[in-house]
Amino acid sequence: MYGMGILKGLGVTIRHFFESYAEDIRYSGRRYFGAKSDFSERQGIDTRGVYTVQYPEEKIAVPERFRFVPFLVVNDADHPEAPGEDWCTSCGICSKVCPPQCIWIVRGEDPVTKRPIPQPEAFYIDTDICMNCGYCAEFCPFDAIKMDHDYELASYDRTTYHIHDKARLSKPFSYWMSIAPTTANEEARDRGSWEHSDVVKEKKKAGGAAVAYTPTESPAEVLALLKANAPKPEPEPEAAAASTAVASPVAGEAPAAEAADGEKAARLAKREAALARKRAAKEQSGE
Repeated sequence: MYGMGILKGLGVTIRHFFESYAEDIRYSGRRYFGAKSDFSERQGIDTRGVYTVQYPEEKIAVPERFRFVPFLVVNDADHPEAPGEDWCTSCGICSKVCPPQCIWIVRGEDPVTKRPIPQPEAFYIDTDICMNCGYCAEFCPFDAIKMDHDYELASYDRTTYHIHDKARLSKPFSYWMSIAPTTANEEARDRGSWEHSDVVKEKKKAGGAAVAYTPTESPAEVLALLKANAPKPEPEPEAAAASTAVASPVAGEAPAAEAADGEKAARLAKREAALARKRAAKEQSGE
């Protein structure tokens, strides 16, 4: 029958209209000025009617898979082995797959040999060009680039504030776990460890074992696992030799320093003897 769609739509509008007033009576003034629990309830699936979010005092919670501008993952400042080290190896895959081409990377180089090293010296993202597609995070083979949840980036200074450099893009791994714990657990499970994939490979080559993956949503627990499995620092060679000589001396064996001095004196004596023979030979030939 003609007109039934219009009547159904008007019925939905009327239902929402009356439910909004019913919700106002239900909260009795706590609708906009109540506790945070009331706001969370209004955002849930059990809410009825229409409500207004008093932004910026109130903000709707974003889902974990929410995508905004990318950021770079680095180790936490209190990481036991490599504090603040980049996960990014400046491979350039993210800049190649970026549809609007808004990513620029400068590969780092060794200051002595000038050979390239797997660390970015500079990293820039133009957030005004970025379309928040997430391709860079999807194709990164090292889980080093992620999509952020910070959407409050409006500014009048487009030329500088909206072009994020490496210092602004770098955020600790604990931040990534705090905004996306489920995804972080999935990635660590696939790697088999909470550590960087390159670290896992290096430890396997050296015959060691990386920190095994343990499901958790607490960044503090992950850091505790890393610290518990971190190798103990080895003593310096000079300190180790001195402690060995003092702690467990062997009869008839001189300390390392005395042995070195003895070898040097022997070499000097041989040199003097050779010079003396040479002078004696010259004197004999001259006579």
